[in-house]
Amino acid sequence: MRKTVGFALTGSFCTFQKALATLETLKAADYAVIPIMSFNAYSLDTRFGDSAFFREKIEEITGNEIIHTIPQAEPIGPKKLLDALVICPCTGNTMAKLAAGIADTPVTLAAKSHLRNGRPLVIAVSTNDALSAAAPNIGSLKNRKHIYFVPFRQDDPTEKPNSAVADFSLVVNTVDAALRGEQLQPTLLGG
Repeated sequence: MRKTVGFALTGSFCTFQKALATLETLKAADYAVIPIMSFNAYSLDTRFGDSAFFREKIEEITGNEIIHTIPQAEPIGPKKLLDALVICPCTGNTMAKLAAGIADTPVTLAAKSHLRNGRPLVIAVSTNDALSAAAPNIGSLKNRKHIYFVPFRQDDPTEKPNSAVADFSLVVNTVDAALRGEQLQPTLLGG
């Protein structure tokens, strides 16, 4: 039976092009994909592109409208809409909210609503402070049931020694493993 995956984007705008490619890979792996965006991801134009462009591409790839409000995200859990939820990219801010149980954006509420069913949440880290301020939150989330990480690495150890980003090419493999209740290994990738 075809699985349905939620694909949530938060404000690591520099990775949005990779996120689009990841969406295409999920679709090619025969997952039905429901897109979700945080308030900022949905509405902000940045030096990495206009929000309207990304919204259009995401809906084109998935064939579904983007969930971008709290009322739209709330039914995800009660209606058991998703088999798995991927947050890709997942910022340090979003991880902090998840670690603290804060559900004040469409993405964090989608995660909270989804986790109530004991179904996998997959996090694709993308933050400049993964190895500093965000490290305790990564550790906290890594210790929780039903939360899985896309393997990640430092993205620029010389210029940004605390920064890490997930290997987006491993999202499908991580989702497949998470649906079996397994963490894809290794979680920390070398150079």
